[in-house]
Amino acid sequence: MFAHIIRRLLYTIPVVWGVVTVIFILMAVVPGDPARLMMGQRGDPATIERIRHDLGLDLPMTQQYTKFIGELMRGDLGMSYRNNEKVASAIATRFAATMRLTIWAMCLAVAIGITAGILSAAKPNSIFDYSAMFLAVLGVSAPVFWVGLLLLLLFAYNLGWVPGIGFGDGSWRYLLLPAVALGVRPAALIARLTRSCMLEVLSQDYIRTARAKGVKETLVILKHALKNAMIPVVTIIGTQVSELLSGAVLTETIFAWPGVGRLAVEALINRDFPMIRGTVIVMAMTFLLANLLVDISYGFFDPRVKYEDK
Repeated sequence: MFAHIIRRLLYTIPVVWGVVTVIFILMAVVPGDPARLMMGQRGDPATIERIRHDLGLDLPMTQQYTKFIGELMRGDLGMSYRNNEKVASAIATRFAATMRLTIWAMCLAVAIGITAGILSAAKPNSIFDYSAMFLAVLGVSAPVFWVGLLLLLLFAYNLGWVPGIGFGDGSWRYLLLPAVALGVRPAALIARLTRSCMLEVLSQDYIRTARAKGVKETLVILKHALKNAMIPVVTIIGTQVSELLSGAVLTETIFAWPGVGRLAVEALINRDFPMIRGTVIVMAMTFLLANLLVDISYGFFDPRVKYEDK
């Protein structure tokens, strides 16, 4: 197991390098000059050129890339163009809010999705099954920004049950709407996959044998069937981490949530290249870590999965 984890961590090195290289190239070709944005359209050309020199934007791209990689290997994500703040410090300040939102959204998605999938598989072709799968199709089709705006309009502005936007005092009342908006699509995907996997497992011979022996249907579903159906579900949960991180960019912007996603949007508007690169790298590392945890969890759900230490 330990050797497998080390090997997986080593495999992430070229992936991270590829992400870093791609984001650097994209920031190099994106339209807009950070120095001109800082000074405005009527800025003095000499001052703008001096700012470009101070930021290292007048260097050849190869030198900028070499300098960036060297700083990154030392754990330095650079300084923000906009407010002269360390990128790592700015991300660290916002990262907790993003993770809190992501964890809440994932917990809601897993709880609702798995429950709906199990109940639909236990009573296939029932009214609940048709209703749950219809809602799941709607959830998969609904963009996160549309769901977020709809929730704001209904529950915040019309009904006034919860605050509309902002972090407030950090209580659940401020977190509920963005977490629901972010978790709708993953919940729908998990529900559909759970139902499909459970129906396949419930048709196996050992399930029929357990029922023939008089085992209660609840035990058959929860003890014998669910665990064997969970590996595909766990896989989709792991892949949904990237969905949640990308969706957090829109969700945090709509709900004025002070997280990394909103920080990335502000950095993109201001052409703050170091901040954009830093947020993308942190999100990529979080996604890779989530996939590693999913890979390790396979052995828990299926004892047949073995990790060979070579």
